[in-house]
Amino acid sequence: MPDRRTFLAGSTAALGLAAVPATAGASARTPSAGAAAAAAPADAPGTRPPNLVVVLADDLGYGELGAYGQKLIATPRLDRLAGEGLRFTDAYSTAAVCAPSRCSLLTGLHTGHSSVRANPSGAQGALTAADTTFAQVLRARGYRTAVIGKWGFGPEAAGQDSHPAARGFEEFHGYIDHGHAHQYYPEYLWRGGVREPVPGNAGGARAVYAPDLLERSALEFIDAHAAEPFLLLLTPTVPHAPSDVPDTGAYADRPWTAANKGHAAQVSAFDTLVGKVVDRLRAHGLERDTVLLVTSDNGPHEEGGVNPDLFDANGPLRGYKRNLYEGGVRVPLIAWGPGRVRPGTSDRPTPLTDLLPTLAELGGAPAPTDVDGLSAAPLLAGGGDSARHGHLYWFRDERGVTSRADAQDGGRATWLAEAVRRENWKAVRFAPERDRTLPDDRWQVELYDLAADPGESRDLVDRHPARAAELVALMRSSWKDVHARAPFGTALTLPRLAVPGRALTVTATLDNGSARPWTTATLSLRAPAGWAVSPTSPTAAPLLAAGARLTASWQVTPPANAAPATPWEFTAEGGALAAAGPVRYPATGTVATPPPAPTRDSYLSDLAWISAANGWGPVERDASNGRNAAGDGPPISFGGTEYAKGLGVHAPSDIAYHLGGAAVRFTSLVGIDDFSAAQSPSGATRARVYGDDRLLLTTPSLTAAGGPVRVDLDVRGVRVLRLVVEDADNRSAFDHTSWALARVTVS
Repeated sequence: MPDRRTFLAGSTAALGLAAVPATAGASARTPSAGAAAAAAPADAPGTRPPNLVVVLADDLGYGELGAYGQKLIATPRLDRLAGEGLRFTDAYSTAAVCAPSRCSLLTGLHTGHSSVRANPSGAQGALTAADTTFAQVLRARGYRTAVIGKWGFGPEAAGQDSHPAARGFEEFHGYIDHGHAHQYYPEYLWRGGVREPVPGNAGGARAVYAPDLLERSALEFIDAHAAEPFLLLLTPTVPHAPSDVPDTGAYADRPWTAANKGHAAQVSAFDTLVGKVVDRLRAHGLERDTVLLVTSDNGPHEEGGVNPDLFDANGPLRGYKRNLYEGGVRVPLIAWGPGRVRPGTSDRPTPLTDLLPTLAELGGAPAPTDVDGLSAAPLLAGGGDSARHGHLYWFRDERGVTSRADAQDGGRATWLAEAVRRENWKAVRFAPERDRTLPDDRWQVELYDLAADPGESRDLVDRHPARAAELVALMRSSWKDVHARAPFGTALTLPRLAVPGRALTVTATLDNGSARPWTTATLSLRAPAGWAVSPTSPTAAPLLAAGARLTASWQVTPPANAAPATPWEFTAEGGALAAAGPVRYPATGTVATPPPAPTRDSYLSDLAWISAANGWGPVERDASNGRNAAGDGPPISFGGTEYAKGLGVHAPSDIAYHLGGAAVRFTSLVGIDDFSAAQSPSGATRARVYGDDRLLLTTPSLTAAGGPVRVDLDVRGVRVLRLVVEDADNRSAFDHTSWALARVTVS
């Protein structure tokens, strides 16, 4: 079968590659003469870039595979891969629970810098438009990208920055929501941007086991894209609790509880799934054209009645899921790829932040320079140990408690905690209050020598106080309240409103956030059919140095008969020639033609908005706490007093309304309402109100204890009113905020 991609010789020959892909299809451009001369036939042996498959287990402990010492659970396929490939003994998840760990894995940022630093509690952690994932990095080089299984970042809706499609994955099948992924017999799964029912599970029936659906999708993805380079992130939910399996199989007769039998069957099912992926790769003759990585998001769980000690699930290590001791964060990591990955073992301390730069180097793709990960690609290829980290960092802000994890923490499972590993020294510290800014002398610090004591049984802090102080200083330096990212790839800036027949300006940027220069940089814009587009600035540059930006703008005019109250999609694409070949970075956005301006005094919950971006769930206009998006404004309570006509939002939130210059006054109360405070008192937000692009109001920090702030603003002449809510204390999981009695006066 001929390959539809073009492959260009690149700089990755040391990894067994002589070529890397360029985007094809309608957006492809003719390669330069030099590039064309370097092109190799698509089916020439050894010339294609590797397919990249990452399989991420959910709560699989360090000791739960035979290759890592497991005795009771059979994992023959993974054990064989570990023998044929490279087995890491000191690999680390970047958090002790799944959401922050997965965010770091995708973005290459540890939990002192990442956008999701805690598991969701009531509200869902979300990725942002500034988060560049390894899917975006590889898609720019022509890889077909998919995530199948658990995504785990909200809101549970299409068309928002945290959806897989917005973060570089062209195909998605699975769970968006973290909590939904705990259901093994769900009534629906997401397919791309569509919620797809699972009819066999309707009404609580248990006819269709979701892992079987996800397995089928993964194998079909390999079938469909066998002739082109692909990236597959496969994230099955096993062996996360509950221990749901259709059949406990070989463990049915064991003298164990049902939960333990089910858990063992889940681990074996994970092994079988990886084996089927390998078999399908072999069936297509792709085993020598693929690099497969298998790992876990954190240590072993003890939920749903599972006893991890029965299985010695953490091996020789101390701790479980939720602990920052080694058992909570050290995980299996197996790299396999015949002819591409050298067999053996490695004790290099390797955090999963290394995946982004490693996959980028394997695929010949430029990578952002402001990540915390380091590429392990030379190590995989047998070129000697790759660059080592000066230290590894972990942060924990966790409210869930399980008995064994709490015992390991000495009853401090819900305390804020940090850890650092530097060479073989490991420090863990706990804050008695949920305040990371507490002075160092208020924290409880422990120090371990992992070379002599990998089980962290001997606290050496009293013997080596200076060493402990050094590691505490590294903890302090590893944290940033807000980690500003260097721009990378294409960004599209659109106005809030497109008035039919009236010209507007659209701007796009292409940022070379990589370490090497790009040449022949270009920007292009695709507008809706019938819209007039004319560039108002240069759209190309012969050279884009590392860290440099190309900016282009266009005058765009919608037709006079463009439908009102309609979102219209634009796509900007930045392209360039990077060191290993062409790169293409698309960015999409929408601009709306306005709904009619209000003609009488109105509550905002009764008006159609132009746009609404919300950190989790839909903007609430009913009493469903963000789980449904219909109906009128819910009543809102502040300090026991109930107010009508509310808008419930979750930071970061940005809602825009078309006033068209018709209103004269905007009034509201804004704050953290009683319902949200009852869920958690930790929320802190800040609200801003904009009239067109002019800032009209910034509130002080809003907390449940401080009560709401009254808003009363003159909005005469304002065409677009924006209500913005931002996180104010870096704990976005608790930032539900309400606008009560939000109203515009027209006359």
